[in-house]
Amino acid sequence: MEKWTPKHEAPEPLEGPVVATVIGGTILWFVLFLAQLPFYGWFADRGHTWWVWTPLAGAGLGLIGIWYVRGRDAALKRHAARAEVKDAAGAEAADRALGGGAQAGRADRTA
Repeated sequence: MEKWTPKHEAPEPLEGPVVATVIGGTILWFVLFLAQLPFYGWFADRGHTWWVWTPLAGAGLGLIGIWYVRGRDAALKRHAARAEVKDAAGAEAADRALGGGAQAGRADRTA
């Protein structure tokens, strides 16, 4: 049997408000924990106390996620800024190599 290989390229990843999404999810987990906390006795009587602690664990993992995605977002912005500066420097160098840039063009028109 032949190994399956994709016939097309994978799509670009969707980028959206990742930080806001993770913050919203973390808040939701914490609200779920707080909503279940008054019913702890009911859960304990039935042996389901893990239902109370699961949202708290989700909120804790969400805090780690917030730290992670904020760092990722900052790194992506730094990379984009460096690429922009590098592109601008490359455009200036190419412009100078092709004839001195806009100043040479003005000098030709005034002469």
